[in-house]
Amino acid sequence: MFVKRILIIIAVCVVAYYAVIGPHGSWSPGREPAVVGDDHSIAAAVRSQASNVQVEGEGIVIKQLPDDLQGDRHQRILLRLASGGTLLIAHNIDLAPRLEGLREGETVQFYGVFEWNEKGGVVHWTHYDPKGHHLGGWLKYRGRTFQ
Repeated sequence: MFVKRILIIIAVCVVAYYAVIGPHGSWSPGREPAVVGDDHSIAAAVRSQASNVQVEGEGIVIKQLPDDLQGDRHQRILLRLASGGTLLIAHNIDLAPRLEGLREGETVQFYGVFEWNEKGGVVHWTHYDPKGHHLGGWLKYRGRTFQ
């Protein structure tokens, strides 16, 4: 069990390494890094409590939670992944448009930064970064990109 847990942590670290700097050993703005892009990789990030991992995926809307109004305002969307896990999307509506008309059962695609938390995880930076320190993220819903 211990060895399996260590192997999962190593695998997530390798994926995170390539997600941040890419296979050629450096990252520069304008060159998108590799991304953790499937539910099983995201589930592994949850199990290993990884954070600051660029992720891409999609999920089905379970619930739209009340907006987080502390500091920058965020639309909060709870998604169910194909793997069965859940993921919270925290979409900054001070920097990007709100997903209007969102309903349970609809599909939302996402690209942003995963952060582990005690409830599983949250994806944020689903918008452009006006300071240019993060890759621009997005949400896709009903054929429209929100960034």
